[in-house]
Amino acid sequence: MNQVSNEIITFLQQISNDLNERLDTIETRLARLEKMDSIEHRVEVNQIDLSDIKELLQNLEENQHVKIANLIEELYQRLEKPMTQQINNVTKRLDSQLLKIAKTEEEMYLMKSQLDEQK
Repeated sequence: MNQVSNEIITFLQQISNDLNERLDTIETRLARLEKMDSIEHRVEVNQIDLSDIKELLQNLEENQHVKIANLIEELYQRLEKPMTQQINNVTKRLDSQLLKIAKTEEEMYLMKSQLDEQK
C-alpha cells in the first residue's frame, strides 16, 4: 500500500506540476493579450487623435486661405485708389508732354515751311 500511495502522490505531483506549467503558460498568454489590447487601444486612441489633428489642420489651412484672400482683397482696395490717382497723374503728364512735342513739331514744320518759302 505504501508503494501505491507513493505512486499516487507522485502522480498527483506530476499533475500539479503540469497544471502549474499550464497556468503559467495561460498567465503569460493573458499578459500578452492584455498588452495587445492595451496597444490596440492606444493605437485606436492615437488614430482618433491623429484624425482629429489632421481635420483641425485642414480646417486651419482652409481658414488661412480665406484669411489670405480677404487680406489680399483688402490690400487691393486700399491700394487701388492711390494707384489709380498716380496712374492718372502720369497719364496727364504724358499727355501734356505729347502735346508739347506735337506743338514743337508743328512749330518746326512751320519754320521749315517759312525757310523754304524764303528761298
